[in-house]
Amino acid sequence: MKEIKTKQEFEEAILSTKPVMAKFYAEYCPDCQHTDLFMPILEEAYRERVDMIAVNREHFPEVLEKLDVYGIPSFIVFKEGKELNRFVSKLGKSQEEVEQFLNQIVEASGKLE
Repeated sequence: MKEIKTKQEFEEAILSTKPVMAKFYAEYCPDCQHTDLFMPILEEAYRERVDMIAVNREHFPEVLEKLDVYGIPSFIVFKEGKELNRFVSKLGKSQEEVEQFLNQIVEASGKLE
């Protein structure tokens, strides 16, 4: 998962014509650390259909505020600079839940083309 280093890098990444899933996280967050265990598996499984980036909330609070992201981890998918969907809940996220979210994105993205 590509770690975003600058606000400009984030803005350029979400302009992709391929769906881009941004994981918003913090290093101190136990639920975020839990998702780190399975994200490489999902990234490999979906790499042809969805790009994935990681955005540390501590480095980009203004981006999270602009996007109304308050809970972490939060997953938002963008395409051509527009938000397609988001997966946010106050509960921890399982591999199966994130995979279902990705499947919805892949299906919706195919219908948009």
